[in-house]
Amino acid sequence: MAGSAAATSHVLDNPALAALTGPHARFAERRGRVLRYPVDVSPWLALPDEPDARDWADAAALAGPGAEVPLLGFSGEVPEDWEITFRVEGVQLVDDGLVAEPDAEAVPLGPADVPEMLDLVARTQPGPFLPRTIELGTYLGIRRDGALIAMAGERLHPPGWTEISAVCTDPEHRGEGLATRLIRAVAHGIRERGETPFLHTGAQNTNAIRLYESLGFRLRRRTAFGAARAPEHLAGGRAAVPVA
Repeated sequence: MAGSAAATSHVLDNPALAALTGPHARFAERRGRVLRYPVDVSPWLALPDEPDARDWADAAALAGPGAEVPLLGFSGEVPEDWEITFRVEGVQLVDDGLVAEPDAEAVPLGPADVPEMLDLVARTQPGPFLPRTIELGTYLGIRRDGALIAMAGERLHPPGWTEISAVCTDPEHRGEGLATRLIRAVAHGIRERGETPFLHTGAQNTNAIRLYESLGFRLRRRTAFGAARAPEHLAGGRAAVPVA
């Protein structure tokens, strides 16, 4: 999600909004012009490109009084009665020559694998992965002796694009090239649909950025990941409704 004074000129400038009004519309919860994924699916929330006071009130009402609202990819100003709780710089990279290919050892992961996936995420901290995140797209994993040791999958889905996310490897198996293989395998599935892979990571995560660039991703834009606490007092208004 992007937020700035300038109008959005590219679908990836506000990818959550593009996804929730496009291929992921079935997940969307809406209040006014503000959309979000269910809280057990993804923390991404989509503000309009130029949010006004009513949009911020709707975002606060979606979250609840005093709740922390994720502002992933938002780089604009928040209202004075909101408290910024954290902010880190991020980057968005897009496919620019990635070698995408299937991997014989990569297997599709399903609902029965979610407990292991959550455990792997807890140990490796690749970013948000929630109990229903797997519903957003294809997730692939590599197992050794039955144990899940690496995974990657699909998250945001703006029209024509799919985000690669949750790339992680068990610490005991790092350095084996598993992340590279899984990124290429997930990208292969994306390309087979005629779409283009992209991804996000923290600007300070230089090792990951170096890996992604070596694989054929290029920096498209700098962004920010953060959160802000909604005011304790909320005015009444529209109820949240699903989009689809």
